[in-house]
Amino acid sequence: MNAQPSPPTSDLEYRWGRNFQEKAIEAMLFLAAFLAVAVTASIMVILVTESVGLFQTVSIVEFLTGTEWAPMFEPPTYGILPLVCGTLMTSLIALIVAIPMGTLSAMYLSEFASLRAREWIKPSLEILAGIPTVVYGYFALLFVTPLLQKILPSLPGFNMLSPGIVMGIMIIPLVASISEDAMRSVPRELREGSYAAGATRFQTALKVVFPAAISGISSSYILSVSRAVGETMIVAIAAGLQPIITFNPLEPAATITAFIVQVSLGDLPHGSTAYQTIFAAGLVLALMTLVFNIFGHFLSKRYRENY
Repeated sequence: MNAQPSPPTSDLEYRWGRNFQEKAIEAMLFLAAFLAVAVTASIMVILVTESVGLFQTVSIVEFLTGTEWAPMFEPPTYGILPLVCGTLMTSLIALIVAIPMGTLSAMYLSEFASLRAREWIKPSLEILAGIPTVVYGYFALLFVTPLLQKILPSLPGFNMLSPGIVMGIMIIPLVASISEDAMRSVPRELREGSYAAGATRFQTALKVVFPAAISGISSSYILSVSRAVGETMIVAIAAGLQPIITFNPLEPAATITAFIVQVSLGDLPHGSTAYQTIFAAGLVLALMTLVFNIFGHFLSKRYRENY
């Protein structure tokens, strides 16, 4: 027979060892959380410190309200609104595609699909999330745009509609996966109570499961907004690089991320005004994402209070 390990010599030694393990685990968890916050804070510090030099030359009011963006031309102009407009338009198109399709896909997988169908469909959806964004960009430019041009002959080669649609397709797995997990976590008793009251499966899914899972579903929407706003390669390849203010999705436009890529590829001296515009644009993008996250947090909190 194998020898059994000897028990602790005393209760004091046992409690000391257990407390030490708990403190060590607590310290490791705190370190992980601290590193995550520290990385975010470091990024914001770099963006702010590098942007200060630009705002010493350019007025913040001009930067935020100007309608012309040409920092590398003479005379240079530094109005960020054209880039913000292009970013919001492409993101809006992506969300119009991703949120309905992702939510309906999640509802089907959670409430209607058989186990066998779920095992095939969910991994197939998640494959979309693993495709490199540069591939999506050329897919938008070389396939989606020519396809749309057959319907809209006047559509230019670079436009906001095509990359917006492809961005939406790319984001669908994010919305569907998180929303489906949230719906499946709803207690079965709520579904059974709805069925007992005479509701159909669709009515139960729409009026019981969806409201009960709204917290997780809204989280998927918030993440999809952040993902769309921060997308780079798709818009850089297929949307064009023309910084103009337009709300017509059939026209080309430039986004904040596309501008950052464009300038980063050039040979700009460190500390120059044109170089500092990269960090100022990145700071605006980070603040936009922060605003969307705060809005989504309060929206999610309000829905939780209602239900």
